[in-house]
Amino acid sequence: MPRALRRLVHFMVFCPLSKGFQSRLPAIKVKYLLLAWLCILGASWVVYMQYASYTELCRGHVCQVVICDHYRRGIISGSACKALCDQRTLTLQRCLSTSPAYQVYDGQWKDRPVVIKCGLQENLKAEGAPDPGLRPETSLFDKPTRGTSMDEFREMLHSFFKSNLGDQPSLNALVERVITLADVTRDGKVSLAEAKSVWALLQINEFLLMLALQEKEHTPKLLGFCGDLYVTERVAHSALYRLDVPSYLRPLVPEAVSSGLNRWLAPAWPRRARITIGLLEFVEEIFHGAYGSFLMCDASPRQVGYNGRYDCRMADLRSVASEATVRGYLRGRRCETNGDCTYGRDCTATCDRLAKQCNLEVVRPNLAKVCTLLQDFLLSGAPAELRPDLEKQLRTCVTLSGLASQMEVHHSLVLNNLKTLLWKKISNTQYS
Repeated sequence: MPRALRRLVHFMVFCPLSKGFQSRLPAIKVKYLLLAWLCILGASWVVYMQYASYTELCRGHVCQVVICDHYRRGIISGSACKALCDQRTLTLQRCLSTSPAYQVYDGQWKDRPVVIKCGLQENLKAEGAPDPGLRPETSLFDKPTRGTSMDEFREMLHSFFKSNLGDQPSLNALVERVITLADVTRDGKVSLAEAKSVWALLQINEFLLMLALQEKEHTPKLLGFCGDLYVTERVAHSALYRLDVPSYLRPLVPEAVSSGLNRWLAPAWPRRARITIGLLEFVEEIFHGAYGSFLMCDASPRQVGYNGRYDCRMADLRSVASEATVRGYLRGRRCETNGDCTYGRDCTATCDRLAKQCNLEVVRPNLAKVCTLLQDFLLSGAPAELRPDLEKQLRTCVTLSGLASQMEVHHSLVLNNLKTLLWKKISNTQYS
């Protein structure tokens, strides 16, 4: 191509584009600058909310200072006190707290991964700001008092369990388990500090439930305690779903997006079936146990976890309550609607509108709540040949209702049918 012709083509094709691009350059710069500022502001807001949330919720250092101060003053005792306060082999690491009053941390104890939990009651200054100072031991560790005999302490424990678990024939065995747990020095005696510590722990609902269900396969094992701080085994996956969007980001992340990501991140279906079988076994264990019946008053994905072998482990027992506790809450309670007769999040009884008082039995059983939780978890990616039967079983399960005393046989039948359906599919495979 002649040189003059090449110049003409270059002038006609590239020069107009260059001029057009140059004419739009200021507008493009403004758009990109605005977008960059929006990104910076959004990122700054997320970082600020994360920091504010962390500083408000994560106060494990305060908990450790309080516990170790009480330990060194001889007020409390426990099997984990030396490791926490003297040897420093029990260390707090990643914060998992969801409430300032209830501190939860991942930790290490002699190179073993653990979970450390501690209550933190706050005193208020005159101006109303939280005071991170030491909690008064008079309110925390006020019982038993000096001079209490072992027989009196046993009677205290028995009365406490009777009030919280009901009049069960096995309460004496639970009392002896507590006495053995409290005897940290293994000298056959319980000191005042040991007794105060275990009594304070029993006031924590999760600890009481963990103690009553300690022999059950799906309850995390208790490893030690110091005062009202206690240490449990770590559950590898502390929620049923892997993605947990923080509360301050939920308005920005559509539920469909988070649900879709959780389906994508979920374990293979046979492993989900194995987790489900474990959860159904837990429901079976607490339906009628040695220490009475227990109710799940918040069957949410955050309460259910599983280990590395995909065995179900209850990551959080705070929302599980004894039937005796729920009945005690409902007894004599005035109401206008059924909503007034709700213990926790969803342990609801009916309201007698004539007497304007709550009835004592919760209407929706544990199994129906668990099946509602499992519908999306279990049906997504289910084998095509199993899906119709699985949908039918879950639909029957979700609609379970009525008084527990009147539906025990039906409850057991539905639970066993669902377990059998899943087990047949994964038995004799690598997932069983």
